Amino acid sequence: MSFENAVIIDAKGLILGRMASIIAKRLLQGETITIVNAEKAAISGIRLSRVRDAKTFLEVGHPRKGPYHPRRPDKIVRRTIRGMLPRKKPRGKQAFKRLKVYLDTPSELEDKGAQTLSEASAERLKCPYVTVGEIAKEIGWSSKGE
Repeated sequence: MSFENAVIIDAKGLILGRMASIIAKRLLQGETITIVNAEKAAISGIRLSRVRDAKTFLEVGHPRKGPYHPRRPDKIVRRTIRGMLPRKKPRGKQAFKRLKVYLDTPSELEDKGAQTLSEASAERLKCPYVTVGEIAKEIGWSSKGE
């Protein structure tokens, strides 16, 4: 995997929806983007209501026939960005292929500088928030069995 021309974005402390919309727009413009620390992205709202919404969403569909919903934080972030792309059109498919999402920072990316998106910072929120990792643990993700 080559990371030479990829833009590395640190998701720590970023609002998930705003980050996803900015990244989706940049992917459609042709950039290759790698997201690190996906489980530290923030979702605004009270913890209890966000977990309840996530659990309710998981009940949609048949248990063995689908649709299948992600429980890992990196897959949740990837799925959120996919929802903001025209994924059934060739342009959207190519854009989605240029996206890589990691739970932590891979060893080959540690020495490279990661950007942050100031317009998506969770510090701008005036309400409580919960991280994607906390929600993932509540809905059944175990960080031990990655």
